[in-house]
Amino acid sequence: MSRKEEIIAGLIAARGKILEVAEALPANKRDEVFLGVWSLKDLLAHLVGWDYTNIEAVKDIRLGRTPSVFQHWDPDWVAYNARLVAEHKREDFAELLGAMRQSQQTLIDFIRTVPSDDIEKDFGIRSPKGKNITVEWFLQFEIDDEGRHYRQIQDWLQG
Repeated sequence: MSRKEEIIAGLIAARGKILEVAEALPANKRDEVFLGVWSLKDLLAHLVGWDYTNIEAVKDIRLGRTPSVFQHWDPDWVAYNARLVAEHKREDFAELLGAMRQSQQTLIDFIRTVPSDDIEKDFGIRSPKGKNITVEWFLQFEIDDEGRHYRQIQDWLQG
């Protein structure tokens, strides 16, 4: 399996776990705040927004530009995440789940168009600390983030 296929599989698996637990959640829990100021609906809206953000970031990286999302960085991406939640949150839960599936499918379809060699390619982009920013790095960060969010949901439900 190529690294590109591994990334796609990782994105699908991570999102699948979140969707599975979200779909099983009782309706009265969907708006309950459990993660800072976020409910499950807020968390899902955040993920929708990052799907579209990741598409733009991959485009930027492949053009040799620092991803424009870094202009919005603050500790834990608080302001940017709030903006994504405001933009993508839906009160209708089925609509929100549909938006979440659609945004991920759009991301996956886009990644499939990226040449496999570009996934790990060094386009010369560095973080302020000198970290090499590649398409692979950016998408792996998303996989890891969704894994963290899944564990946070599990901890909340078990807690």
